[in-house]
Amino acid sequence: MIIGVAGRNGAGKGEFVDFLEARSFTALSLSDAIRRELASRGLEESRERMIETGQEMRRRAGPGALAQSLARELLPDRNYAIDSIRHPVEVEILRQHAEASGHVFHLVWVDAKIDTRFERMVARGRSGDPTSVAELEALELRERGSDDPNAQQLDAVEAEADYRLANDESLEHFQEQIQAWVGKNLAFDRPDWDDYFMGIARVVASRSNCVKRKVAAVVTLEKRIISTGYNGTPRGTTNCNEGGCPRCNDLAPGGTRLDECLCSHAEENAITQAAYHGVSLKGGTIYTTFSPCLQCTKMIINAGLTEVVYQTDYPLGETSLGLLKESGINARQIGA
Repeated sequence: MIIGVAGRNGAGKGEFVDFLEARSFTALSLSDAIRRELASRGLEESRERMIETGQEMRRRAGPGALAQSLARELLPDRNYAIDSIRHPVEVEILRQHAEASGHVFHLVWVDAKIDTRFERMVARGRSGDPTSVAELEALELRERGSDDPNAQQLDAVEAEADYRLANDESLEHFQEQIQAWVGKNLAFDRPDWDDYFMGIARVVASRSNCVKRKVAAVVTLEKRIISTGYNGTPRGTTNCNEGGCPRCNDLAPGGTRLDECLCSHAEENAITQAAYHGVSLKGGTIYTTFSPCLQCTKMIINAGLTEVVYQTDYPLGETSLGLLKESGINARQIGA
């Protein structure tokens, strides 16, 4: 889960993020990039400098510059609470990143009455905070929107909010609201076993040394991985990407010069790796990013595998699929 937190000055955004950080969320702020920029210039942090430098960074690299910088730090196995979202493009970038990385994104707008917010700002005594309600109103007028596309656009951010939390009462009451809201939204979808193992196969494919196509296979038995393989030149020989296979390095047209190819296929390597370590594949399922070629199909049948799950059709794979069917092996395509 990625929770973006936005709102007016003194509304309680920091309290929201602190609450989640204490409960194992990773806390980040879009303002951190601005702080690093100020530090690199040897300048002290102030509200005016933060606003001006943020606008400058957006002009230089686009209105989503801060969010793009932060998105590169996000890992798929963590929950995040992200503060200081002040532009709708930042919301868009974080939503897109969440969708691509398997996160769920929620934008929460935290607000409170202006008198309440001013009292909190006075109590915290932060340098550069407004010294009157009128000064706070004037500051927020600039932050609400502007004809400058790189300036803060808080009204537009508020319009993108998925949820709103009012924070006019005690801290305890606010924390109870956060607890209740987060508790309702913690549910998430897990990949099914097919997607899980095929996802692992795609990661295994990244180890392939073949210059023409990266392919991988994962063999499972009773939902356990017992062998993996990726395509490439044999053990102890020059890797294909280092010039080891003349056919691949000459970019031979598909289906030609196959007798010259020195690369072993992913399914072949997964099966021979099991044999190398004395592991039986009988009754197992092989997940492969491409449907198997005829040679690998014969190995799959003779190794005792009972199911083939593949993602993409191999260009010369019709005969192989027919042979699998004849041998009684179930072949299924997923996620094409």
